[in-house]
Amino acid sequence: MKLPLLGAEDIESLGPTGAVDALEAALRGGLDPETAPARHHVTVPGGELLIMPATTQQVTGVKIAGVAPANPARELPRITGSYLLLDAPTLLPLALLDGAALTTLRTPAVSVLAIRHLTGPVVRHLVLFGTGPQAYGHLAAVLAERRVERITVVGRNPQRADALAAHARRLGADARTAQAPGAKEVATADLVLCCTTSATPLFDGALVPDGATVVAVGSHTPDAREVDSALVARSAVFVESRSAALSEAGDLLIPMAEGAFRAEDIHGNLAELVTGCAAGEASARFEGPRFFKSVGMGWEDLAVAAAVHRNSVL
Repeated sequence: MKLPLLGAEDIESLGPTGAVDALEAALRGGLDPETAPARHHVTVPGGELLIMPATTQQVTGVKIAGVAPANPARELPRITGSYLLLDAPTLLPLALLDGAALTTLRTPAVSVLAIRHLTGPVVRHLVLFGTGPQAYGHLAAVLAERRVERITVVGRNPQRADALAAHARRLGADARTAQAPGAKEVATADLVLCCTTSATPLFDGALVPDGATVVAVGSHTPDAREVDSALVARSAVFVESRSAALSEAGDLLIPMAEGAFRAEDIHGNLAELVTGCAAGEASARFEGPRFFKSVGMGWEDLAVAAAVHRNSVL
């Protein structure tokens, strides 16, 4: 039997909302992120190889992703890879998916699932850090889920920031770039998205208003972070899973090492937030910012890959 190959067009056809719905359905169906298999890291000459397995009773899968830091300078994608989807009972292959395209859809979907439960239906001011594929993906996903009144793009490269802002305007958004990447724009934001490769904080966390939501997705190593300890210390913190965050998320591990944050300060994981557990309900009354940290997990790829496959055979 010839294995179906599902490329970027097949994956994009699911759409941001379809991907968010697939993740939410998995969590409401009882998937526990805390027991999901861990990601494996392998150092290779070009950078890092990530091996991400996951399974349910219906489907099993594994993503092999490459992170090649030198690729953008070669005008090549920083993230590469493939996803193998299998039938769980028989382990027979069902499809092979473009791993980079899957990641580009999945990661914003995880963020927007948190945003569904942490923000209201209207975003008055979105500040978007980053100008790469994840920034574009997050922009599309948020615009599909929320009415956004104003967008500020902050990027190191002015030309790329201008291009993203222009893209947002073509989508009907009121968008501009910051005059300088000083990030004072966060002082008037009610949603901040961090989609960069920065290893150091992007802005002063003390500037973020109470009630605002900050989402950080750019790093998955203990020594890198996009937000500072000041933000983490004053926020209601949510993660995909405690186990993954406390082994990979420098955004939390560095403040912990500084004594500004404790593991028990995590308000809840994504499943608890989605299903409305006590910690999630408490966040609605929390006076400070809300902070959601994502490192990426295999169960998310599996949920979205299975939805893409179902969509392709309809």
